[in-house]
Amino acid sequence: MSAPTRPPSKAGQRSSSARRPAAGAKAAGATRRAKPAPAKSASRTKAAGPSTARSTSKATPKQPAAGRRRRGAADAPRTGRVTNFVGGPVLDLSEPFADDPAPKGRRLRGAKPPGRRSRSFVTILSLVLVLNFVGLAMVLSASAVTSLEDYGSPWYQFSRQFVWFVAGLVAMVLTMRRDYRRWQNRCGYALLAVYIMLFLVLVPHVGVASNGATRWLGVGQFSVQPAEFAKLALLVFWADLLSRRARWINDLRLTLFPVLLTFGLAAGMIMMQPNLGTTTIIFFIMVAMLFVAGSPLPAVVGVVGAGAVGAGAFALLFPWRFRRISAFLDPWKDAQGVGYQTIEAQAAAANGSLTGTGLGQGRAKWGFLPEAHTDFIFAVIAEETGFIGAVLVIALFVALAVAGIRVAMRAPDRFGMLLATGITTWFLSQAFFNVGQAIGAWPVMGVPLPFVSSGGSSLIVSMMAVGMLLNVARQTR
Repeated sequence: MSAPTRPPSKAGQRSSSARRPAAGAKAAGATRRAKPAPAKSASRTKAAGPSTARSTSKATPKQPAAGRRRRGAADAPRTGRVTNFVGGPVLDLSEPFADDPAPKGRRLRGAKPPGRRSRSFVTILSLVLVLNFVGLAMVLSASAVTSLEDYGSPWYQFSRQFVWFVAGLVAMVLTMRRDYRRWQNRCGYALLAVYIMLFLVLVPHVGVASNGATRWLGVGQFSVQPAEFAKLALLVFWADLLSRRARWINDLRLTLFPVLLTFGLAAGMIMMQPNLGTTTIIFFIMVAMLFVAGSPLPAVVGVVGAGAVGAGAFALLFPWRFRRISAFLDPWKDAQGVGYQTIEAQAAAANGSLTGTGLGQGRAKWGFLPEAHTDFIFAVIAEETGFIGAVLVIALFVALAVAGIRVAMRAPDRFGMLLATGITTWFLSQAFFNVGQAIGAWPVMGVPLPFVSSGGSSLIVSMMAVGMLLNVARQTR
């Protein structure tokens, strides 16, 4: 006999019904959700007054009165175009800069997160490394003879250049990993330190003299050239000044005059060394940054004209300097004097022909061309690698300039834009002057070829500048 079954309790029936709603109720709920809300008639909206109309229609936000801003409201993002003179655009800012006010927790559209490598980052890093390797090879070839005669080893200059390359690589990595915006708070102290170093160079028995010029600080072979550090310190200071005062770019007392004052103080001490080449490069950097920052065109043209007049006056005040500057026009007029280096550099470049004599097979470095591993290393490149090798080296610098311009155009803020502009102008103008003096198209100014010529201060400071440029490239928009 089977046990009687117990009927389900009422609680179980209620829980079961709660878990399984009826089909009719489910359909009714769907109908209620799908049923749109009744629209209010125009007459009811009109009768309800303006408050009801605002609640039912999407009205535009109330604009504050002119010259007034609500308490706690952020400034509107600055967009549009940066102009340098009447309507002439220099940089199109279709997107706000990263330093403009933006909602917290959000990133500007198109901006890359820190650490993401852009195409310009890889391009600049590759080009700089290739130029350094070319420089190591050419320093070894150009200095082997003189190193053997002066120091007893053909590897002397090469080993020093390799140590400087390693130190420069470390400096590049350190500056690359540091956010470039942090240099804004310390650029004033760096510029003050550079001024002190430039002054110490002129103090008797403190500055180190060589080849008729006093440009170094240090003891023996361990010396630094403060003028190289002045390039980087000045351009960082100018980038900070012009970016902070971007709203007052047309007020020359707040922008142009401080830039000219800092340049004049540094240029005066550098010219007393004397060092015309470094002063000219710093002048080109200043003009390029003023133009890109949006300074009025008449002011920029006036600065260029004043610089040309100042250079001419300096040349006329020192007759020996005028003879050296004008020697490239007719070097054979004083073939054994001021025109000697120009003639030997042109002879080396012509001897290279199309494909060159071969690496290490050049003849100019055998005592014919002074400073073959520093100021005139491009003549050795043209002789041993020929016209093809010389053009390839020039193409590397052109590609570096193009990549630097791309970084400046896509920088996340104005400080980064001006910083990239100054560094790119520095490398391009210095390479232009070095190549020009090697082929006789420009006066001999004694400037090294960036990343290629032998020189510790020039290489280390240039690699630091590359690190800053790479950091800007990592954060491009």
